[in-house]
Amino acid sequence: MGLWETEPVSTQAPGEIPPPDAAEGPGAPAQPVAARRSPLLQFVLPTLAILVLLGVGAALLSGGPGKSSLPGGASSAHAANFDGALLSPIRQAPPLSTLRNYQGQPVNLASYRGRVVFLTFLYTHCPDVCPLIASQLHIAYSELGARARDVQLIAVSVDPRGDTATTVATFLREHELAGKMLYLIGSAHELVPVWSAWHVGSARDAGNPEFVNHSALVYGISATGKLTTIYAANLKPSEIVHDVPRLLAS
Repeated sequence: MGLWETEPVSTQAPGEIPPPDAAEGPGAPAQPVAARRSPLLQFVLPTLAILVLLGVGAALLSGGPGKSSLPGGASSAHAANFDGALLSPIRQAPPLSTLRNYQGQPVNLASYRGRVVFLTFLYTHCPDVCPLIASQLHIAYSELGARARDVQLIAVSVDPRGDTATTVATFLREHELAGKMLYLIGSAHELVPVWSAWHVGSARDAGNPEFVNHSALVYGISATGKLTTIYAANLKPSEIVHDVPRLLAS
């Protein structure tokens, strides 16, 4: 479900991850019916999921086993001048040129040079981690005050079937991000290359097909277009606020 979203598929090569709607169609095999769970399991399993999430997220941000899941084979480590983890090597962020904002406009990261971009991967029907990320980014954006004009928030869909212009507009309105966040959507054919370039996993949950298992991190892109910092899903808004001036100068 949504709470497995930090790195549930990080052991698979990005190109091997089936898009969420890849198995749909007239000739596709039927989805397995999820087994019934006892009330105790319904409580215990989500709790275990959270513990696993925290362990995997910590490994990723410490440059441990999860480092191969970062774009360009980068690793990450905490640096004195950033609150987010600093990526190494720092290189240009992968492009998003195949995607469009939910309102239909093409989006090119190069057009945001001179501004800081915080980019994440979400889906609108997510019950937990995605709303958390959206909420923290909203708070950070609000706390930036006048400096918010130097920041662009971008989300990329991990659910080509469920993320539509209508559902995205509702999601952004509910999280007070309308006019502040670009939310890029597209078909599986358009999204899969972007997931691959960013080393993001996305697969529909076998037991609960309405949920998507996916990587849930926030990436900080400097004013020169370089992928510089990374933040966990449970980031503090103060981390974003602290790092904006440093990313502007990078």
